[in-house]
Amino acid sequence: MLLPLGFMIMTREAGPGRLGRLMSILSIPMLLAPIAGPIVGGWLIDTSSWRWIFLINLPIGLATIGLAAVIFPRDHPARSETFDAVGVLLLSPGLATFLFAVSSIPGRGTVADRHVLIPAIIGLTLIAAFVVHALRRANHPLIDLRLFKNRVLTQANMTMLVFAGAFFGAGLLVPSYFQQVLHQTPMQAGVHLLPQGLGAMLTMRLAGPFVDRRGPGKIVLVGIALIIVGLGTFAFGVARQLEYAPILAGRAGDHGLGLGCTMVPLSVASVQALAPHQIARGTTLMSVSHQVGGSMGTALMSVVLTNQFNRSENIAAANRVAALQQRATVSGVPVDPSAIPRQSLAPDFAGNVVHDLSHAYTTVFVIALALVALTFIPASFFAEEAGEPNGRRSSAINPRIASSRSASRCPPDRSPSPRR
Repeated sequence: MLLPLGFMIMTREAGPGRLGRLMSILSIPMLLAPIAGPIVGGWLIDTSSWRWIFLINLPIGLATIGLAAVIFPRDHPARSETFDAVGVLLLSPGLATFLFAVSSIPGRGTVADRHVLIPAIIGLTLIAAFVVHALRRANHPLIDLRLFKNRVLTQANMTMLVFAGAFFGAGLLVPSYFQQVLHQTPMQAGVHLLPQGLGAMLTMRLAGPFVDRRGPGKIVLVGIALIIVGLGTFAFGVARQLEYAPILAGRAGDHGLGLGCTMVPLSVASVQALAPHQIARGTTLMSVSHQVGGSMGTALMSVVLTNQFNRSENIAAANRVAALQQRATVSGVPVDPSAIPRQSLAPDFAGNVVHDLSHAYTTVFVIALALVALTFIPASFFAEEAGEPNGRRSSAINPRIASSRSASRCPPDRSPSPRR
């Protein structure tokens, strides 16, 4: 909800031609939360409880509501279209049910489990029903699927879908790697995620003016290339079980520099390719692609990691020992020596566990690297269509935008009137 509203407000105030520059300025406060969030979250887990990472959002949300009520001027809405109640009843529960099924895959270990299949079938059925409804409804559907006739928007959505699946699926497992393999505390893992925010802040600040001057196409390809280099470096460091310092540059290139060169240009290009009354629904499509791609990528990476863990006898033995120790701590009864797995008694057991953990995470990051490389396919078509600045090429695709912008740029007729 907030993403379409934010783009509408920024486009209305700055205009599509300066949207990239405005996004680069707003990137500084926008990235303060990703920079401080992991650090504060790790500190809360270390000092209090994991519940506080959710409870702390209550005062922040209330303060945001108060600031919005005071700072934003009062709107004067005019009713211009009817509300698509049928679309809301189909799409909202459909997406929620489908994403719930996808997020349940790691816990169940397989797609064939009934706790995954049943909600997935229900969610896909509701989504398919919404597609039929949206295509048949001529008067303002909840999400206008006819916008996919715009090639820039379609290619931006495809790029966002594949990119979000690879990028956020692998990125969610990075703190887990820091804690399980490098034995860091949650706060240390949060501090070591700091380079991604700083890298993104740097490239977002530079990417915005570049998009306004040169167009978003080329910089998206640069961002994907940076992510491939960074993620490849990080996967190499994980495979070699290196410490944090050698893979710091890879982390900055992966989650920072590449992110700033990819997300903002894709969003700006989508907005510039739309007419003003289409911006809300166009950015909603981008938001849906982002959420669905990220959820599916996270589920895929989690399933791969879980399967790699299950194939390792050393990791299974370590989990068994940890469960026995936790049960003994709760009950106060010492661990039965006969219940301890034999592998855990070997002198090199700890090293074998770390080796298998590193191998499992390396597999996940290599798969993510391959998915990011696949992003080049839709991104190359996107770069070809959205190659010119300020959406001039995309305006040619949408004649209504071209005509309206041409009319706004035409100077008034100052030729002298003929003398009688």
